[in-house]
Amino acid sequence: MPRQIFVNLPIKNMERSKAFFAALGFTFNPQFTNEQGACMVISETIYTMLLVEPFFQTFTRKPIADATQTTEVLVCLSCESRAEVDSLVRKAIAAGGTSPNPPQDHGFMYGHGFTDLDGHIWELVYMDPTAAPPQA
Repeated sequence: MPRQIFVNLPIKNMERSKAFFAALGFTFNPQFTNEQGACMVISETIYTMLLVEPFFQTFTRKPIADATQTTEVLVCLSCESRAEVDSLVRKAIAAGGTSPNPPQDHGFMYGHGFTDLDGHIWELVYMDPTAAPPQA
């Protein structure tokens, strides 16, 4: 079985967060989704658990960071093309997110990103392996 990753993020409002990510084209696994948590499917091996803050707090003794004020993690997703990167950023902004930085074009790698409704930063990147600089 391939290794899977479940990124757990605290959120303030379940329905608002689900609507935001659904607007970007993501789906949710109903088997692991209820009013306290939603399992957002990113790929066959990557999932994000959106957990309302009181439920998220049951997994840690540390205070929950306010992602609108501090950054604890940057979530980076690969995309199939530059167009997909730009499309997801446009969808995020249309759904109420923001874009904290301009796109970055490094020739072989193109990136842009968005901040979701709870302040979490999502970096999106497309890498063209045929254009990557040779390794020394």
